[in-house]
Amino acid sequence: MALVEMKTLLEGAAKKNIGCGAFSVGNMEMVMGAIKAAEETGTPIILQIAEVRLKNSPLHLMGPMMVSAAENAKVDVAVHLDHGLTLETVQQALDLGFTSVMLDASTLPFEENIAKTKKVVEMAREYGATVESELGLVGGSEDGSSDHGIRCTDPDDAKVFAEETGIDALAVAIGNAHGNYPVAPTLAFDVLEKINENVNIPLVLHGGSGISDRDFQRAISLGVRKVNIATASFNSLASSAEKYMQGEGKHNYFDLSTAMVNGTYENVIRHINVFNTPYQK
Repeated sequence: MALVEMKTLLEGAAKKNIGCGAFSVGNMEMVMGAIKAAEETGTPIILQIAEVRLKNSPLHLMGPMMVSAAENAKVDVAVHLDHGLTLETVQQALDLGFTSVMLDASTLPFEENIAKTKKVVEMAREYGATVESELGLVGGSEDGSSDHGIRCTDPDDAKVFAEETGIDALAVAIGNAHGNYPVAPTLAFDVLEKINENVNIPLVLHGGSGISDRDFQRAISLGVRKVNIATASFNSLASSAEKYMQGEGKHNYFDLSTAMVNGTYENVIRHINVFNTPYQK
């Protein structure tokens, strides 16, 4: 199929009332595993990478590989910069061919978040790219290095924010958090429902690793169209690689690479199946 704008995938998911998986990747094997799962199920996906991961997975190396994988995939794939921290990184991603970008200004005051987000929208429009932004505070961080706490998105603020910035997708905070949950989170579905009533754009659920299947499906039924999965994929890859290395016999890079691909694939295909299954009350 093709490399596509993320907005196109979210609109398609909305028509089917399902969620589109956004899978974070950090190396070639993760890209291969995610694409394999997407192609096997015939399901469009989003490949993404967060700026905090760039110290391990430099954007000038990962970006072209992600874009090329999308261009050559048998299903539609969008490529997204998740949690960009600077306008320079956003610009680099756009120059590399990413079809979606996010600058995370959620820790800043409301008006400053709006101002910075409007700048990103202006930048992205020159490339025909989708813009995601976050309002409220999703707990933790992609790499576990920081935690500003959790503050649920205000539904009235969400309406103003979406209208003033012109964004294409809004990441909401409803009790979700990045990283591994000590216990399953309690999501504020009443807040999510009000946000969905107040805005006319797809909603995004960050911190997906560890949320129950049923809660995923309920969130999707209330307007969530993009669901981020990062930690679960990294954990699945590490577990698969560890299992291979603990096995008997002589080990080699090529079989280790296959184990990493399979670890990612297993996690991605599981979540694709969950996101494609309607919520049953």
